[in-house]
Amino acid sequence: MNRELAKLPGVIWNFSQPIADNMEEAVSGVKGQLATKVYGDDLKVLEAKADEIVAIMRRIKGIEDLGVFRLVGQPNLNLKVDRRQAARYQINVADIQDATQTAIGGNALTQILQGEARYDLVLRYLPRFRDRKEAIQSIRLLSPTGERVSLAQLCTIEETDGASEIYREGNQRYVAIKYSVRDRDLGGAVEEAISKVGKGVQLPRGYRINWEGEYESQKHAEARLLVIVPLTILLIFMILYTMFRSFKWALLIMVNVMLARIGGLLALVLTHTNFSVSSGVGFLALFGVSVQTGVIMLEYINQKRLRGFPIEEAAIEGAVLRLRPIMMTMLVATLGLLPAALSHDIGSDSQRPFAIVIVGGLISDLVMSIFLLPTLYAWMAGDRDVLPQLETEAPPGV
Repeated sequence: MNRELAKLPGVIWNFSQPIADNMEEAVSGVKGQLATKVYGDDLKVLEAKADEIVAIMRRIKGIEDLGVFRLVGQPNLNLKVDRRQAARYQINVADIQDATQTAIGGNALTQILQGEARYDLVLRYLPRFRDRKEAIQSIRLLSPTGERVSLAQLCTIEETDGASEIYREGNQRYVAIKYSVRDRDLGGAVEEAISKVGKGVQLPRGYRINWEGEYESQKHAEARLLVIVPLTILLIFMILYTMFRSFKWALLIMVNVMLARIGGLLALVLTHTNFSVSSGVGFLALFGVSVQTGVIMLEYINQKRLRGFPIEEAAIEGAVLRLRPIMMTMLVATLGLLPAALSHDIGSDSQRPFAIVIVGGLISDLVMSIFLLPTLYAWMAGDRDVLPQLETEAPPGV
């Protein structure tokens, strides 16, 4: 479709979905995944700068579907009154404007009533006397001396390109450039474009560029994640500390949680999936599962130590006996999200990174919980460790 549509000059196209298309337009006001807006006053300057930006962005890897929403291009017939000529024939400028309006656009003389409806009765020239430049130049006005004077004698008439549509935002004109990013991470492509456009395009005073669309939404989401992720980690650490009454055990589980990210990042690399807000949310969900498996393993090893097992033997015993419940937890979540991780259907772009991170992270977390966590436990544990009280078994019949 790209190749065939590219053969049509002046055509702007975009690949999207109905819901995504509506969301993109609601975010940026432009039908496109991403939008760059140049704000200013002069429409021709705006279009010229937009063309410069497009020329630079075409050379950036990953940026596709570039198109400018043109403002100028509608043919206009401009009539500029020659005041000296008007004074020569003793005709006012207002009379010239009124005659032109009546002949071409029409003026309402009266109204017609049909029940409660009112309709203007408009008078203007027949089409053959107003549909061509030559016909408009021949429109006659009556001077006070009785002489009939044509518009060509009173005005300078020329054809120019005018605005077919003017986009405004915040009471300021702008021209929009729409584009999308494929086969590359969105943030990296847009940031490269921002850097190169900033160096290669000189804007006149009073003009500015905004980078909007999914890039703007991603930046807002990343800013929120920069607050949410540290707060989540801090909250998890506080809960673990209140549970184990020990900074050492809380820190050990947090190390296991941080290392679980390796599997998620490796899964993104192997599937050639770019990091996004969806994958970032997946990492948050992965933290919760990693904490659960870490708590199960650590609690069981501590119980073994309270029953008199040495540190290394308790760590090995905990890893062997907790393998089955940890594996069952991992398999349920992994198999449940595997179809979403492998999907390439319409709408899967938002859910696939989330599922890929969790599936890859859970597989690596299983290995780390069985091998790495007991190893770190044996290395960090000591005789003065704070251990929970031994759970006493209930007598038979109770």
